[in-house]
Amino acid sequence: MLHAILPPAPEGNSGGFFFVPGLEIEEMAIDSWLIKAARRSGERGVPCGECLRRHADYVFFPMGLAMLLGLWQALVSWKHYPAFILPSPVLVAQKLLLMLKDGSLVYHTSLTMEEIILGLVLGLVTATTLGYLLAKSRSIEHLLTPYIVASQSIPVVAIAPLFIIWFGFGSISKVLVCAITVFFPSLVNTLVGIRSVDNDLRELMQSLNASRWQTFRMLEVPAAMPVLLGGLRVSVTLAVIGAVVGEFIGADRGLGFLINLARGTLDTPLLFATIITLVVIALILYLTVLTMEWVLLRWQRAR
Repeated sequence: MLHAILPPAPEGNSGGFFFVPGLEIEEMAIDSWLIKAARRSGERGVPCGECLRRHADYVFFPMGLAMLLGLWQALVSWKHYPAFILPSPVLVAQKLLLMLKDGSLVYHTSLTMEEIILGLVLGLVTATTLGYLLAKSRSIEHLLTPYIVASQSIPVVAIAPLFIIWFGFGSISKVLVCAITVFFPSLVNTLVGIRSVDNDLRELMQSLNASRWQTFRMLEVPAAMPVLLGGLRVSVTLAVIGAVVGEFIGADRGLGFLINLARGTLDTPLLFATIITLVVIALILYLTVLTMEWVLLRWQRAR
């Protein structure tokens, strides 16, 4: 790592950096990514502490995870808890490996992932379309808003049994529960994002004789994209909750079914293994949205 602040380049040196005289490259051990990051930010040099602060997530997350696992193992060893009350991390890891080996984890995870993706797509498409209509028409908003808000006062766990009765124990009922869970946050973010477009820009598009489709594609979508992606962060995590709630109510497969099975048989290692799998799914979906933000919002970073 960098142990000293790189001095500024002398006048006339366009490189922006030069090494301290008398120090070899091996002794300084400067990572190439650090130099590139410093150059991109336009700085002359980056101290080691500053680099650590910038990339704290990459350091502190594994450290915090290791400390959590260590404290967990220490607590189990100290109190001698039985496995059905608090299993050790080793037992949970063994359960995960066993489920991976016999294929049960992959089978149930794939089914839950299918419900999550389908429910997320259905909820986003419906909410985005309706949100755009509400944003463009005050009369439609005044007509539908009371019903939309009233529908959100009903707990999902109260609606899920109705879907089980109407659509059976298959995936359709779980997809609908998942879609309802992500619907309202996506609707609100679409409404806010479209209405946050600057009116001066709208007038500019009108002065250029832009069509409604051109205004939508070239102005409204890019301007509302930061808000829409911010809502998508929330929606992907809620989609996991919605799918699992649907499986809680009635299912014979999926990760929610495994949680019910573990609760009924007091198989706490299975319960922990399933919860960890759900956390990993939510993290993957969240990181996917962050990647989409990085790709789609490059124009913001370039300003």
